Amino acid sequence: MYLIEERTALPNFISIPHAAKRLAKANRVLVIGCSGAGKSTLSLKIAERYGLEYQSYDRDVRWLPGWQVRNRAEQRARVLALVGRERWVMDGNTPSTLDIRLPRTDLVVWLRVPRRVCLMGIAHRVYSNYGSVRFDMATGCPEQLPDREFLSYIWTFEKKVAPRIVTELDRHDPSVPVVILPARKSSESLLSS
Repeated sequence: MYLIEERTALPNFISIPHAAKRLAKANRVLVIGCSGAGKSTLSLKIAERYGLEYQSYDRDVRWLPGWQVRNRAEQRARVLALVGRERWVMDGNTPSTLDIRLPRTDLVVWLRVPRRVCLMGIAHRVYSNYGSVRFDMATGCPEQLPDREFLSYIWTFEKKVAPRIVTELDRHDPSVPVVILPARKSSESLLSS
């Protein structure tokens, strides 16, 4: 688990009420967080509420049918094309493409919930979608049981991935405001403000 000081160490951190005001005016929103945190669900709600195009990193960038990963060069080319559009909300962490996404982003929403919440989110997702393709996943990639590597990614996200995200946020556009949502109910607060 992380400390509050770590969560707010970003110089561009803003409160949920301030973020809600920015969200109402934003043309381009990036939603990041650990797998199972609720990125896709929140992104879709933001897209519907504010008339933004929903872009799923998993569906539109990373995956090919049969759970094949697109090569990095093609992923970067696809991200460049997507972020060039005028009004969007994109979910997905991938620190290696934040250099492309951040300069075009008006607001970063970071679902930084405890790992137990993420693990429960994955359990619910598998239970609800097992064997079928989710709305945010590429064609030919049906929901499956999580493997040990995926569960380890979730378990160690705060230790291994979150620091890289903070570094990339600072490096590529420290002026982009970031709101951190520490609980699922924080998403509701952001949307209802």
